[in-house]
Amino acid sequence: MNDTPDATLPVYRNELVKVEFEDGIAWVYFNRPEKRNAMSPSLNREMEEVLDKLEGDDRCKVLVLTGSGDAWSAGMDLKEFFREVMPLPTIQQQRIRNQTFHWQRKRLMYYLKPTIAMVNGWCFGGAFVPLVSCDLSLAAEDAQFGLSEINWGIIPGGNVTRSLAAKVNQADALYYIMTGEPFDGRKAKEMGLVNEVLPADKLRERTVQLAKILMAKNPVVLNAAKLAYKHADEMNWETAEDYLSAKAAQATLFDPTKGMMQGISQFLDDKSYKPGLGTYRIEEE
Repeated sequence: MNDTPDATLPVYRNELVKVEFEDGIAWVYFNRPEKRNAMSPSLNREMEEVLDKLEGDDRCKVLVLTGSGDAWSAGMDLKEFFREVMPLPTIQQQRIRNQTFHWQRKRLMYYLKPTIAMVNGWCFGGAFVPLVSCDLSLAAEDAQFGLSEINWGIIPGGNVTRSLAAKVNQADALYYIMTGEPFDGRKAKEMGLVNEVLPADKLRERTVQLAKILMAKNPVVLNAAKLAYKHADEMNWETAEDYLSAKAAQATLFDPTKGMMQGISQFLDDKSYKPGLGTYRIEEE
C-alpha cells in the first residue's frame, strides 16, 4: 500500500491528508484523528494539492475519501476558521474560504475519476459538502451524522444546507437543520444521503468491491456519464437533450478504445455481451 518507486509519479508526503495506493484505489484520508479530522485551512490546501496530483496519477483509478481513526470528518475546525481567520484582512479571509469551497464542491463534484466517500465515523457540519460531492457513498451503520450549528447560534453555511437539499427530502432536511439532533448511518441511507450502509467491519471490503466494479467500466465513458448526469440535473429538458447528445458524441470521439462500436459488435455480431448482465470486453488496439 506504499507509493511505488516509479520516479515519474508524484510522491505524497502530506501530514494532514494521507494517501495510500492499493490495486488501482487511491485511499485518501482526512488525517487529523486527534481533532476528529476537522478541516482546517492547512488541510484544505493539502487536499487541493492531493486532488490535483491524483487526477494525473495512473495508480489512481478510483479515489476513496475516508478518515483516519474513528471519524470521517467533524466538519470545519471552528477555532481555526472563526477565531483565527476572522481577524485577517477581508481578502485573505475570502481566499481561504474560496480554497475550502473549491475542493469540497467543484473539484470533487466534477472530478475526472470516480470518487467514493467511505464514511467510517463522525460526519458533521461542513463535512456534508465533500460527502455529497463524491459520486457514491458508503457508511458504517453506526457512523454518526449531524448538523449541530443551530445549537451554538449559527446556520449550516458554506453550502452545507445546499448540499443537504440536493440529496434529502425537505421534511428530513428541515428536521435535522432545525433540531441539531444527530442521526446514524441507517437513517442516512433511509434519507438518501448515502448509497449503502454496512457493519463497520464490512465497510472497507464493500468499498473495494464497488471500486472494482467501477474500474471494470470504460473510464472515458464512465466519466462522461457521471458528468452528464450532474450537469443535466441543473438544466431544463430541452437544454439537457441537446447537451446529452453533444456529451455522448464527445465521449465517443475521445474514447481511444472505440468502446461504443465494440459493445454494439459484441452484442449484435458476436453475441458475447448482454446488457445488464456484465461489462463488455474492452479490446485494446
